[in-house]
Amino acid sequence: MRVLVIEDEKKIASFIQRGLKEEHYAVDVAYDGEQGLFLAETNPYNLIVLDIMLPGKDGIFICRELRKKSINTPILMLTARDAVEDKVSGLDSGADDYMTKPFAFEEFLARVRSLLRRGSEQKAGVLVCKDLELNQMTHKATRRGEDIMLSSKEYALLEFLLLHQDEVVTRTMLSEQVWNEAFDSFTNVIDVHIKHLRDKVDKPFDVPYIHTIRGSGYTLSGNQP
Repeated sequence: MRVLVIEDEKKIASFIQRGLKEEHYAVDVAYDGEQGLFLAETNPYNLIVLDIMLPGKDGIFICRELRKKSINTPILMLTARDAVEDKVSGLDSGADDYMTKPFAFEEFLARVRSLLRRGSEQKAGVLVCKDLELNQMTHKATRRGEDIMLSSKEYALLEFLLLHQDEVVTRTMLSEQVWNEAFDSFTNVIDVHIKHLRDKVDKPFDVPYIHTIRGSGYTLSGNQP
C-alpha cells in the first residue's frame, strides 16, 4: 500500500512517515500544497493524509481539485482545526475522514486501515497461492503451515505479488507501489529483495512460486510460467 502525506510540519510528517513505514506502507511526503497536489495527480496512491493549513495551496483546495479531476483516492484530513465548521468544510470538500492534532497514533492507524479497506476492492484478509498464505491483518506468512519470517519490505513485496497473482509485475510497478516516489528504479535493490524473498518463500520447498519473466519483471504463480 502506498500513502502520500502532505504536511508542512516536518516533525509531524516524519513521525507519521516513520510510523506508517513500520506498518509496512510505502510513504511519500510533501511539505507544501504545490508539491502535494503534483504528487497526488501524477502518482497512484491508496491513501492521502492531508493537512489543511499548508504553504501554497491549502488542503481544502487540494481536496476539491482532486475530486474535480475524478481522483477518488481516500483522503484523511489531519489538522489542528477542531471547530465543527472546519470539519464540515473538510468533509464537504471531498475528504473521507477528519482527525485533529494532537492525536493518538493507534487511532490514526485504525482510521488509515478503515479508509484503505473502504477504498480497496479486495478487503484485507488472507491471500493464498496453493500452500502459501499471507494474512494481511496479522502480517503473518506461512507455507505448508511453516512460519516465514519477513522483513517489512519483503512483506510488502510478497503482498503485492500475491495481489497480482499470475500477472507480470514490472520493476516500475514495484518501485511505485512498494518503494516510495523517490526510489531509483535503476539500482538493483529490487532484485536483491526479490532474491531474499525467494530464499524464504521458495528455496526451502521443492516448487518455486516466484518467477522471473525475462525482460518484463516478475510473477508469482502456482503454475510454471
